[in-house]
Amino acid sequence: MNKLDTTKRAHILNRLIEGMSMRAASRVAGVLINTVTKLLVEAGEACAAHHDETVREVETRRVQCDEIWSFCYAKERNVARAKKASAGAGDVWTWTAIDGDSKMILAYEVGDRSGETAIEFMDNLRARLANRVQLTTDGHKAYLEAVEGAFGDDVDYAQLVKLYGSLDAGKSAARRYSPAECTGIIKRRVEGNPDPAAVSTSYVDRQNLTMRMGMRRFTRLTNGFSKKVENHLHMLALYFCHYNFVRIHKRLKVTPAMAVGVDSRLRDMEWIVSLIDARAPKPNRPKTYRKKQVSN
Repeated sequence: MNKLDTTKRAHILNRLIEGMSMRAASRVAGVLINTVTKLLVEAGEACAAHHDETVREVETRRVQCDEIWSFCYAKERNVARAKKASAGAGDVWTWTAIDGDSKMILAYEVGDRSGETAIEFMDNLRARLANRVQLTTDGHKAYLEAVEGAFGDDVDYAQLVKLYGSLDAGKSAARRYSPAECTGIIKRRVEGNPDPAAVSTSYVDRQNLTMRMGMRRFTRLTNGFSKKVENHLHMLALYFCHYNFVRIHKRLKVTPAMAVGVDSRLRDMEWIVSLIDARAPKPNRPKTYRKKQVSN
């Protein structure tokens, strides 16, 4: 079976990371779309496994959490009318937790915006921390029960609630394409003794912007949205692994994984390809047959 070399696969994955669509990457690389799809699946599985195994017992002081919206196949309101909507079609929310110091993505969860997903997300985050932290989220009510169940009283938790003004009803374009103006914030202590000066979601909000700029699946008002939720998950796993272990943070001058002490080396995309190869099953040795001797 023909197999692309390491350099070729790294180039394709780099194009996906920089926001190129799968079909565009296949055209530029001169390979079939099925080849790109298979590579994305393999990379997503390898990166998800590496994140799960490596990002453990992380020592940090402050964590910020948020959710970012996208959709798969069709927006939620259009799923009922969609002809070939598969399982997972509709609105998809990605929950992320970022270390405020190293900017490392500590945990992420993909699902809806319900309390059930929030509980899974917070349990995932808690399992990756080594110490008590100051936690900040937005005012989403689902966080309250989720944080209580995961951390109990072993957390300094505050919510940052943003207040928005209303857009001019006469400006339909502005109402549709522009967010409302933030007119103020409220810092609400929920558990423990959080430092008011450190109650912020600025870093995780900026990370959401980076995700929208770096993944075509998150770009608004385009046809680049995910068609299959499985590929959406694989792309997220690839993105987070690249962001944590490969991409140098402009201010820190190292990768987030190096800044927090999870990794000591600067990685590259060929290293991610090596993660794929490490998980590949070893080829079976061909069977040998001996000619049976026939006696006269």
